[in-house]
Amino acid sequence: MNLILQRRLLLLTALFLILYALVLTLSPAVRARSWEVDYRLAHWGGLLLWGVGFIGLDFLSARRLGEHDPYLIPLLALLSGWGLLTIFRLDVTLGWRQSLWLMVGLLASSGVILYPSLLSWLQRYKYVWLTAAIILTALTLILGRNPAGNGPRLWLGCCGVYFQPSEVLKLLFVTYLAAYLSGYVKPFQPLSPLLRPTLLVTAIAVLLLIVQRDSGTASLMLLLYAALLYAATGRKRIVLLSLAGLLLAAAIGYFSVPIVHQRIQVWLFPWEDPSGSAYQIVQSLMAIANGGVFGRGPGLGSPGLVPVAHSDFIFSAIAEETGLLGALALFTLWALLFFRGLTIAFHATTRFHRLLATGISLYLGLQGLVIMGGNLRLFPLTGVTLPLFSYGGSSLLAGMLSVTLLLLISHHPDSEPLPISDVRPYSHLGMAFLIFSLLLALSAGWWSLVRAEGLLARTDNPRRALTDRLVRRGSLLDRQGRPLNESLPQAGGYQRVYHYPPLSTLLGYTHPVYGQAGLEASLDDWLRGMRGNPALLLWWHRLAYGTPPPGLDVRLSLDLSWQRMVDEELGNFRGAIVLMNPQSGEVLAVASHPWFDPNQLETGWEGWMKSPDAPFLNRALQGRYAPGNLLLPWEEMLLGKSGIYLPSEVERIQGLLLGHSAEGGALRVTPLEIAPLAATLNNAGVKPPLRLVLAVNTPQQGWVIVPAEGEAQTVLSAAQASTLARNLTSPGQTFWEYLAESHDGEKRLAWYLAGTPPEWSGPPLVLVVLLEDQAGDTARQLGRSILHEWMMGKQGAALTK
Repeated sequence: MNLILQRRLLLLTALFLILYALVLTLSPAVRARSWEVDYRLAHWGGLLLWGVGFIGLDFLSARRLGEHDPYLIPLLALLSGWGLLTIFRLDVTLGWRQSLWLMVGLLASSGVILYPSLLSWLQRYKYVWLTAAIILTALTLILGRNPAGNGPRLWLGCCGVYFQPSEVLKLLFVTYLAAYLSGYVKPFQPLSPLLRPTLLVTAIAVLLLIVQRDSGTASLMLLLYAALLYAATGRKRIVLLSLAGLLLAAAIGYFSVPIVHQRIQVWLFPWEDPSGSAYQIVQSLMAIANGGVFGRGPGLGSPGLVPVAHSDFIFSAIAEETGLLGALALFTLWALLFFRGLTIAFHATTRFHRLLATGISLYLGLQGLVIMGGNLRLFPLTGVTLPLFSYGGSSLLAGMLSVTLLLLISHHPDSEPLPISDVRPYSHLGMAFLIFSLLLALSAGWWSLVRAEGLLARTDNPRRALTDRLVRRGSLLDRQGRPLNESLPQAGGYQRVYHYPPLSTLLGYTHPVYGQAGLEASLDDWLRGMRGNPALLLWWHRLAYGTPPPGLDVRLSLDLSWQRMVDEELGNFRGAIVLMNPQSGEVLAVASHPWFDPNQLETGWEGWMKSPDAPFLNRALQGRYAPGNLLLPWEEMLLGKSGIYLPSEVERIQGLLLGHSAEGGALRVTPLEIAPLAATLNNAGVKPPLRLVLAVNTPQQGWVIVPAEGEAQTVLSAAQASTLARNLTSPGQTFWEYLAESHDGEKRLAWYLAGTPPEWSGPPLVLVVLLEDQAGDTARQLGRSILHEWMMGKQGAALTK
């Protein structure tokens, strides 16, 4: 009966993996939305080897073991097969290596099944096995290698074949403890004779691992020692003392061992250095958030953005592509494996078998919880692998041998289970495992649901820009429909092209390394298609393609012709110029010099960041300057020309004019903030809300008008506005103007405001000029030149629309 159940479960496992492999194969076509792609096919070879190997293992277990636990081989097949396909998805070369190690593991498991007397050998020669493992691990101090070329040298081998002795050391350490502790049979037997040799062996192994800088494995062995000792003796104080010792060791390591200090610091404060020491964990959390509930789909996520995704962070790769559901499924599989091991321990026929099954369950279960919890920032990172799942031949071999030993222990056809004198230790261990599994599930839900939006919106999330390479990002257009920023098809996807770099400080950029800025950031939801598309379309594209739908085009109020002219006038001066329609509040041009070229971010970034001219600063929007006597005409109109004003009156007027005041400090204003104030002279005293975005092109309704943000505000009466405009109009001039100068520290500032007269019959205009370290006459000359061009009729009929 058990054999039938085992084969049915294996069949379901095979069907799942075949379906998963098929989706992986088709994922390039889904991503490119075209059948003319290079399909993923290599993993089918690995899956074929997997199938042949497990068919053989199933046949051998049926012949040699008869009745045995029917869940172990299907669990082993599912975990190793799912992990193999994930590794192939991440790196084909590593996938083939893992396939070879899988075959080695299956052959080793077959050997264990053929020679079940290995269990008695392990018990009888416990010192020999453990000493050999310690010696092999110690050899890495002299002959150790690292396949990556740098980092801890934890491997032995050469010529591309490496073996990590510490992986086998964990299994043999558990075996030694089970064999030694099996002699503890009296409930009130003194502990000291039992603890002395086990503490000595544990100390040697842990110190050796610490010298190797393998603190993760050392911590795991301490946890295994405490848990298995508690299972054998039922003494709770052992657990408490062990946990206290582990916390003390962590505290000492935090203050004295750099690698331990860094890992704890990254765990506690990852957002302090998200692009440096905490890059791995931050990217892991972003990958989990990117998966959401259903995942991006196998082959459709970006797990390669997480360093070492094939090993330490393979859980984050699964969570990104299969979502919260996939993560919960993996937690469930791990719980099944752990509790099947405890069930086998309950039915064991000898005390050694019982403790060995318990130890193996703890070894596989704890290591899985620790590394998945590390990926979720529930625990500090340890650097251990996810058994049976992660890339690593030594880890896979040790995991497969562990499950095979459980399989042997579950086979006892002619013997009755050994009675259990105290079940409480096993109940407590099982309850603790369930609690930590629940914490993992809650943590996965927290990052994939509650915190997902905030994480994915971060500017250091490269997945946003990578999505833009796969799906057309909406264009930023000027008021005439001319493209300013657009995504053009290139080999392998889309490339963002910035047609008019002088607008870079306003329009910004979107980049996989440097994040987003400007309107590319603030309008991102529309440009990425996350806003303005029907909810059903969003759901379908996420489910089918793992990406948003094509982005929406956004039309701005800017006029490219006038923008070019304004940039030419500003030239090499440092400063800003703003042109605005005073009645509608539409911004027609925004110049900020110097500027940068977003098409050259990779080559120019470092130089621009260090430049004293600050080309990334949008002087019109972000530059906050001392106004000097810039507000004086409005203040005199509202307060009178006495020149003697109470501070409270000045603050009240500043609040009315600007929406804020100095509040005890130095007043600072931006050119774009001054433009609506200047507009009051041409708009009957009303300050219009700024309007930079005119419309967005939706798939269902076409161009939809985007209303202005904010409300119009009356600052002056119509009579006051008219009077002020006349007062600022010099005899013989056809426009009003005002010049002000100020100082900001040692920096000299020149402000120039001007506008068409209120009775002007053509399209109205106000402009703001700000120059740094220039005389007021220069600012006035620039402003008059622009206004002259406007009033001479060169503004174009389109602006009247």
